[in-house]
Amino acid sequence: MSVKTVQATINGQTYNLTLNSSTGAYEATITAPSTSSYPLSGHYYPVSIKAEDTAGNITTKDVADSVLGSSLRLTVKENVAPVISITSPTASALTTNNKPVISWTVTDDDSGVDPATIKLTIDSTVVTSGITKTASGKGFTCSYTPSSALADGSHTIKVDASDYDGNVAVQKSVIFKIDTVPPTLNVTAPANNLITNQATCTVTGNTNDITSSPVAVTVKLNSAAAVDVTVNSDGTFSKTLTLAEGANTITIVAKDGAGKTTTVTRAVTLDTAAPVISEVSLAPNPIDAGKTFIISVKVTD
Repeated sequence: MSVKTVQATINGQTYNLTLNSSTGAYEATITAPSTSSYPLSGHYYPVSIKAEDTAGNITTKDVADSVLGSSLRLTVKENVAPVISITSPTASALTTNNKPVISWTVTDDDSGVDPATIKLTIDSTVVTSGITKTASGKGFTCSYTPSSALADGSHTIKVDASDYDGNVAVQKSVIFKIDTVPPTLNVTAPANNLITNQATCTVTGNTNDITSSPVAVTVKLNSAAAVDVTVNSDGTFSKTLTLAEGANTITIVAKDGAGKTTTVTRAVTLDTAAPVISEVSLAPNPIDAGKTFIISVKVTD
């Protein structure tokens, strides 16, 4: 008798094999499945072989065969890397929280993200524990909160990951700043509790913030709306106000890029009314030469 047909079945598809006369083997060129075998049981595609002779006798072999079973396991690997997306903090973000929650996602539509490869680096420190990894489809949603406060200033976070087929994702990184210290604010004029007869009052001073300059400055007079003041490159500022007669309150606020504020208030009294002399007495009057007398004056203001 002779072999009639040899067939291979892979992933639900059956293929006819033809005899290679030079090798004596039955062969076929087959296109591998389009998706990774990793998610499958055992991480392979099972292959079955069916051989039939001209008499109708049939032999089959599959992965359960004790001799050939290991040869009937087709491993298919994808070649598309996972995708990393850092959701928080965002690029160039300014935050007053020195223990910010770092959040990111790693997605992969085929073999799936290998959670053991998910790595976070803060500046030069590789984080090895404390990362929360929540499965989402074949990927993960991750978060990490530093256990120790990060210093004020710039920080760089980097995220790495691979899938189960060894494809390495393009590393994603974000630079952000932490600023927990409010800006400095020095008001050089007017002096607090100033009493003046000049209605025009110039507010001057300087401000700075090491971490998140430039600093914005507003000045508010009494119940009027606060107005923006131009801050020069050296941090100095100046704003001329028109005082109301009587008591005035000037509120100066400096705000840095992270939203931290410093406030200084100045009380200034405008008094433009001259004093009134209402009564004068000289006693005794007349007086002997060379003697002393008392002058009494009543003045109101």
